[in-house]
Amino acid sequence: MAFCTAKIHAATPQSDSTLQVLHWWTSASERKAASLLAARMADEGITWRDAGIPGGAGIGAGKVLKSRVLANDAPEVTQIIGVSIREWADLGFLLELDKVAAANKWNTSFFPTIQNLIQHRKHVVAAPLGIHRINTLFYNKKIFSTLKLSPPENWDELVMVAAKLKAAGLIPLAQSSEPWQVATLFENLILAEGGPEYHRELFVRQNAQAVMDKRFSHALERLRQMKSWMNNPVDERPWTEVVRQFSKNEAAMMITGDWVKGELNDGGFVTDEAFSCTAMPGTGKYHLYSVDTFSMFTNDYSRIAAQEKLARLVATPAVQVDYNAVKGSVSVRRDADPARMDSCARASWNAFAQGATTQAPSLVHRMATDETSKDAIIAVIHRYFIDATVSPSDTQARLVAMYKTFGNNKKQTP
Repeated sequence: MAFCTAKIHAATPQSDSTLQVLHWWTSASERKAASLLAARMADEGITWRDAGIPGGAGIGAGKVLKSRVLANDAPEVTQIIGVSIREWADLGFLLELDKVAAANKWNTSFFPTIQNLIQHRKHVVAAPLGIHRINTLFYNKKIFSTLKLSPPENWDELVMVAAKLKAAGLIPLAQSSEPWQVATLFENLILAEGGPEYHRELFVRQNAQAVMDKRFSHALERLRQMKSWMNNPVDERPWTEVVRQFSKNEAAMMITGDWVKGELNDGGFVTDEAFSCTAMPGTGKYHLYSVDTFSMFTNDYSRIAAQEKLARLVATPAVQVDYNAVKGSVSVRRDADPARMDSCARASWNAFAQGATTQAPSLVHRMATDETSKDAIIAVIHRYFIDATVSPSDTQARLVAMYKTFGNNKKQTP
């Protein structure tokens, strides 16, 4: 991002206790989670001025934020996640929350990965809200029970389950051809093929040699095989429509992030009753993660007290429990009580708690790399998915060339 580092100022005067919050929580369950936070803020005397931007994976919100910063009209609070936090902090726009972190003992309350994520040059610049597990397989309990199917734990079992579902006249897998949703499925396959370390080689270190590994071509082949388990044709739909297909018993499984759990529960399709979840086959020990965070823009120093109050509030044990139960995510706190979580949340929290060796930062959700690299990688995978004439070797060659370009650009960056 090429912005000047001059401080920005809000265009419209507001009360010092009013904070505009830019985010991409626009589905029914996400709005409920946002409303919960707004109500907790109101209890603290802070008004939440909503600026929700539609668009899966925050694509639209990112564009809106950049345009507003250029127009000197940045919101006081913004949902910024992953590598994007460091990018904005590098430009000098983010409020340092060191006093809040120290007073509330964030350094011992949060998991180490969360601590690293919210810091930039030894300063805390974001407040964490919740952890999403991206490698989650959701399955319809009634359909599985009727067909006497068990949740698949490895690839061969997944293939067998899909075959039996197709034989019964059912769509095995609910899926959209929207680029970020395709890439989400693919990085699940990468994690299953090579674990967290291989996932990091590919998407964090962007190692061109790793792209030529057989595990990469296997993941591509399996992605194409899975396409035959989906709608024909696989249309481009928002994730909420994919969830709706699953909740109407029109598809037996979904593989995606656990935010869909909040949407299912909100629609009356209840966890551990209508559906349950397991890890993506082959990834049972791993956690492909995305972390929701808020950062505060230093556009109006009169609102620092309110911004710090919000940062403190969202990380408190009580808000963590209530917010994550609605959102479908799990607490960022090490002292959370897994006994108060449903089975899906408990599995997610326990997997994340095992530490860095079991964790993989999601490519699609900005945890692994910068926005430009992310978008370019997703485009290559999406092209392979939608065009049957593109071979795995073509895709590998294209990505290798791209990684070499990324490397050259980094070397030339002062």
